[in-house]
Amino acid sequence: MIKRCAWATSGNELLLAYHDQEWGRPQTDERAMFELLSLEIMQAGLSWQTVLNKRSALKTAFANFQIDRVAGFTTQDRERLLQDAGIIRNHRKIDAILSNAQAVQHLHQEGTTLAEFLWGYVHGQPIVGHYHTADQVPATTPLATRIGEDMKKAGFSFTGPKVIYSWLEGSGVVNDHLVGCYCFAETSRLLPEFK
Repeated sequence: MIKRCAWATSGNELLLAYHDQEWGRPQTDERAMFELLSLEIMQAGLSWQTVLNKRSALKTAFANFQIDRVAGFTTQDRERLLQDAGIIRNHRKIDAILSNAQAVQHLHQEGTTLAEFLWGYVHGQPIVGHYHTADQVPATTPLATRIGEDMKKAGFSFTGPKVIYSWLEGSGVVNDHLVGCYCFAETSRLLPEFK
């Protein structure tokens, strides 16, 4: 029998696929990293399963999280999002995603990428948790707090330490697969690939 992290064993296929195929795997693609950050913002105060259930609708509503397109969303686009019953219609979260796309554009104008910005904190080496039980995995760390504060200075919104730590886990900067999880051995050897 395959062993997985406890949070992925609810029987939900979307949760299972996310755990097995995305979570903890080093991500450097700009669009995908922006999508993950946006989804983590949407998740605040909700379950991850809720976000995954709405992921397809969110991708449609936010132009597949293409940074330049989202950065160009107008007031009318914002109103459309607030009326879209298929997504999470929280105006603070929607506003954060729109302003964060512009913040990513600003990083690009300064000659760096979201991936380089984030991975620079760990010098391109994922932090491997080596946890044996779910209660050992932290909800946040001083690193997540520092990154969130730096992101705020760079014009990002909704970058509290819990959102950022979840983003670090999702993008593989932090690998918190439990040691007993079948994904642990494989993901522990992976390094980010910058193009």
